Amino acid sequence: MHSTAHLGKGTTLGRYCVIEANSFIGKNCALGNHVVIHAESRIGDNVRIDDNVVVGKQPARAKRSIFRDKDKPKIPPATVGQNCIIGAQAVIYAGSALADDVFVADLATVRENVTIGNNTIVGRNVTVENFCTIGSKCKLETNCYITAYSTIEDFCFIAPMVTTTNDNYLGRTKERFKYFKGVTVRRGGRIGAGAVVLPGIEIGEDAVVGAGAVVTEDVPARTVVVGVPAKYFGKTPKAQLLENQGWK
Repeated sequence: MHSTAHLGKGTTLGRYCVIEANSFIGKNCALGNHVVIHAESRIGDNVRIDDNVVVGKQPARAKRSIFRDKDKPKIPPATVGQNCIIGAQAVIYAGSALADDVFVADLATVRENVTIGNNTIVGRNVTVENFCTIGSKCKLETNCYITAYSTIEDFCFIAPMVTTTNDNYLGRTKERFKYFKGVTVRRGGRIGAGAVVLPGIEIGEDAVVGAGAVVTEDVPARTVVVGVPAKYFGKTPKAQLLENQGWK
């Protein structure tokens, strides 16, 4: 533990933890074994961090990556709000910000320049790529993939194995940079297991995408689509609308 790091009252450390310079860890936290907290990371009170978690990792770039370190501002430290739980072997990059009461399950990855709202669940082995915004009270289920430059608003449900994409040109020509865009899921949108959403697509508020669908066009609000390619199936049942759930 670096001499400039802060450890709050009642916080416990497992074996072989590494706490780097100017890190701040709040009160009553519990860190497992082999946890690494990189420099200047900020951890709120009552946070549980399980074995082999890395918080505040700086990104590494392949030589052919479209992202260039020289083109971006300095990445700020990672921040984790109060009452969060981060499962074993999860990686939380520098520049990510988790609000209060976020649950990040085992093996999940949250990349740089990502924000996650309060009470959201990031499931086992989920990847949230860079420059994404995830709202409050969302559920991102096991093995789903949230591509870079995506927005997922509050109360959204992303089922297991959902794949989102951001490159219509499959990485071959410079033409793709003009159209490089993630997906948008509006408030209360739901996407069923194994669905694929193409680049730039918007899933409307309270819309539903059926399991296994391939979404090639925007989905209007309160609409259900199914199939390959996804087509109109009906309206979201009234009883299923957010406004009828009594949630806040």
